[in-house]
Amino acid sequence: MDNLSEALEKLKLASTDSATDSVESCLDCLLKALANNNTEASVKIQEMAVLPLLPTLLNPQSSCTPKVANIIAEVAKNEFMRSPCVEAGLIPPLIQLLNSTDQEVLLQTGRALGNICYDSHSLQAQLINMGVIPTLVKLLGIHSHNTALTEMCLIAFGNLAELESSKEQFASTNIAVELVRLFQKQTEHEKKEMIFEVLAPLAENDVIKLQLVEAGLVECLLEVVAQTVDGEREEDIAQLKTASDLMVLLLLGDESMQKLFEGGKGSVFQKVLSWIPSHNHQLQLAGALAIANFARNDGNCIHMVDTGIVQRLLELLDRHVEEGNVTVQHAALSALRNLAIPVVNKSKMLSAGVADVVLKFLQSEMPPVQFKLLGTLRMLIDTQAEAADQLGTNGKLVERLVEWCEAKDHAGVMGESNRLLSALIRHSKSKEVVRTVIQGGGVKHLVTMATSEHMIMQNEALVALGLIAGLDLVAAEKDFVGASLVSVLHKLLSDVRSAPEIKYNSMILICAVMGSEPLHKEVQSLAFIDVVSKLRAHENKTVSHQASLTEQRLTAQS
Repeated sequence: MDNLSEALEKLKLASTDSATDSVESCLDCLLKALANNNTEASVKIQEMAVLPLLPTLLNPQSSCTPKVANIIAEVAKNEFMRSPCVEAGLIPPLIQLLNSTDQEVLLQTGRALGNICYDSHSLQAQLINMGVIPTLVKLLGIHSHNTALTEMCLIAFGNLAELESSKEQFASTNIAVELVRLFQKQTEHEKKEMIFEVLAPLAENDVIKLQLVEAGLVECLLEVVAQTVDGEREEDIAQLKTASDLMVLLLLGDESMQKLFEGGKGSVFQKVLSWIPSHNHQLQLAGALAIANFARNDGNCIHMVDTGIVQRLLELLDRHVEEGNVTVQHAALSALRNLAIPVVNKSKMLSAGVADVVLKFLQSEMPPVQFKLLGTLRMLIDTQAEAADQLGTNGKLVERLVEWCEAKDHAGVMGESNRLLSALIRHSKSKEVVRTVIQGGGVKHLVTMATSEHMIMQNEALVALGLIAGLDLVAAEKDFVGASLVSVLHKLLSDVRSAPEIKYNSMILICAVMGSEPLHKEVQSLAFIDVVSKLRAHENKTVSHQASLTEQRLTAQS
């Protein structure tokens, strides 16, 4: 350590008169000390205030520069040295050195910057603001034959790409072309993994998604899938998952997805379809998720249903009913739900037996599967009276829905169960369905749904409750009283925040329940007439007109 102290003193003197030879020997001594005991040597460097001398030594023309950058890189491996490096003003001269043509300078400079900014989003953001991304992308293109430099660039990209602020800068470079070109050259698993680690965060940006598709990344991914699908080695399984996951991620962008769909004739789209009947769970999952992503506009959905994709998904689901793979179930149900959105697809999908296959998963205890199952059924029965009637009189389904309406730990499942219960009544308008829901104990949940914070759910609940009251008030009377329906309606009408349609449907429901003696008494005891008369002055004409009609009804029956 005495040698180090001596070298540091010499360096302080030598740096003032720029004696290159003596500076170089001091630097060698520092590097040796750091290699021997990095932490101890770093503490000494800090104590002797050497860091502030280093910016002047980072001269692009000096032969000492690679060693100085190397020392900074080694020192900055210690977390306690990173702030002192920043305070010593090392970042600006290091960034300037990224314009050097000397490959060793570039490598050590990249290491130094990477270590100083390691795990610090604020420092990484500073690098982005100083324009480091376009410079590094350019370096990757120029020095793609230099393995060490390439790896340095990839590590830097991996760190910077995690920051949202970097995406716009990356999108303005030709990063997509450079990464795809680099990927195509790789034969080693580790190198491909490094590139994948950069591609995944970058591909979250829609502009870059499209650039990657246009640069030919999809073809590379399909090749990886083909090479690894039958592999049993861990690295094959890992690469297959990474490649197929990235493929699905690229399809999340509207433009990139549409480009690959190519009106349903795209070779990529056709290839993805072949994954669904595969025996490999990872490919089945990716295939189903890809279909769900392609099914994000009506045109694509209609084309896919017309070309028989539903049957493939049903066959896939059938293979996963008993002891099935939950992620595959979830993905296939997601795809079916999306495909069921266009009105013209609903009857075709019902005829294909989608509802019957979906109902096989009614006993699933997995909330993600329950959630998608409910959403798929709700989409299928929208405007389909016959299907709503058939499902709404299915006692086992209604019983399960009522059970899930109480799934307080899973808000999504609870909300979808309520919405499907309401949809069965609204779309069937059937007395038999209403009776099944009453007998299953569903009324109280629809009353609770009317108090939801989501206006659409409130409205759906009120319409369903209105139909229950209109179709079988006698059978529902006890449940309406038990669930304090009249009190809920009073609150909705009194609340200034209630939307016009909520007020309108609440008044319709008040009129509908007046035929029940106990409910009529509750209406009278809560002085509804005062609340309703105020609504006659409501700015919405439909509401004010209904308020007049409701007031007349209340007055006539008081």
